[in-house]
Amino acid sequence: MTETSQFRNDAEILGRSDLNDLEAIMEVSNTDTTELLHSVADNANAIFTWDYEKGARPALNKLYEKAKTSQWNGETDLDWSIEVDPTRILSAMQDGQAAAGPLASVATAPGSPFANFGEKEWEQLGLESINWRLSQFMHGEQGALLCTAKIVETVPWIDAKYYAATQVVDEARHVEVFAKYLDTKLTGYYPINSHLKMLLDDIITDSRWDMTYLGMQIMVEGLALAAFGFMHSMTEEPLLKKLLRYVMSDEARHVAFGVLSLKEYYAELSDAELRERQEFAFEAAVRMRDRFLQQEVWDRMGVDKKKVMKMLLELPPEEQVFQQMLFSKIVPNCKKLGLLDASGGWLRKRFEEIGVIQFEDWADTTEEFLTFDAVTTDRAAAGA
Repeated sequence: MTETSQFRNDAEILGRSDLNDLEAIMEVSNTDTTELLHSVADNANAIFTWDYEKGARPALNKLYEKAKTSQWNGETDLDWSIEVDPTRILSAMQDGQAAAGPLASVATAPGSPFANFGEKEWEQLGLESINWRLSQFMHGEQGALLCTAKIVETVPWIDAKYYAATQVVDEARHVEVFAKYLDTKLTGYYPINSHLKMLLDDIITDSRWDMTYLGMQIMVEGLALAAFGFMHSMTEEPLLKKLLRYVMSDEARHVAFGVLSLKEYYAELSDAELRERQEFAFEAAVRMRDRFLQQEVWDRMGVDKKKVMKMLLELPPEEQVFQQMLFSKIVPNCKKLGLLDASGGWLRKRFEEIGVIQFEDWADTTEEFLTFDAVTTDRAAAGA
C-alpha cells in the first residue's frame, strides 16, 4: 500500500459508511450464543529467536522483573467469603435512575422507553448492566489470554517473549476471578457481545505480530484499564473493589508493554504502513463504542433496543462523559506511538469525530503503570 487512493474508506474499514448507521450496527449479532467453543483462524508464524541476551531492551526487562514480583492468587488474595449484595455494587444505584448512567438524562424525553420505569425497574436495569459489563470484561480477558499467547509465539525479541509469558498467567487469573465472581456472587454471565467478538476475531486472525499488540495491548486493554478504574471508583462492594484494583495493577503493565514494544517498531515503519495501523486502531475504537450500546441488556429487559440505541448515539458530547472517559488511556498511548499525526493526522481527525481527542495529553501508561501497583503496596502494608 503506497498510494493514498489505496487507503480504505469507512465502508471498507467498518462495513458501513456512516459511523452511526443504527441498522448496520444492529445487524452485527451473536448467532451462536448456545455454543461452548468458537474457532478462529490464526494466520501467524511462530518465531524462534536464538538471541537470548536478556536486557537488550531495558524498559521491557524492567517490566518483566516487575511482573515476576507482582503475581497474586485469585483464590487466596481475595476474600471470597464476603457476602455480596448486588444492589451495593455501584454506589450510584442508591439514586435509582443514576444506575443507568447516561440513560438517566434521557429517561424523561418524549417517547422514552424508560418513561414508565419505577425504582424496581431502574434497579433491575442497573443490575443487568453490571452483570453485562463484568461478563464482557471476562470475555475480553479470555481474548487477551489468547492474544498474549500469540504474542509469545510471534514477537521476535526474547525480552518481549519473557514479559508476554507473565501476561498469559495474568490473563488466565483475570478470566478465573471474573468468572467466579459472576457465578458465585451474581447470576451468571451474558454471552459475548457481537461487536467485541468481531474485534477479537480480527485481532487474532491478523498475521502481523504488531497488530496483535495494537488491537489487544493498546486498544482493548487500554479501554479495559479505564473502565476498571471507573467502576472501581464507584463500587462500594469490597470484594469487587479489591478484585478490580488487583486486575488494574496487572492491566497497567500490559498496556505499558504494548506501548514500549510498538514505539520502537513503529519508528521504522513507512507512512503507508502507519496508515494501516491507524485504520486498525480506528476500527477497534468504533467496535468498542458499539459494544457499549449493550444490545443484549435491552433484549433481556424487553426494552425497544432500536429506540434506546438511537437515543444513546444521539446524546450530546457533554452527556457522554462515561463513554468518552473509556478512551482516556487509548488516546495518549496512540499519540506516544506516533499514530495520531501520521498520514496528515488521519487518526487525530477520527478521534475528534468520535469526541475523544481531548485526552491526547493525558499521561501515557508507560509513565504511570507503577502507580497502579496494588500487590506491592498491600504486601508492604501487611509486612510481608
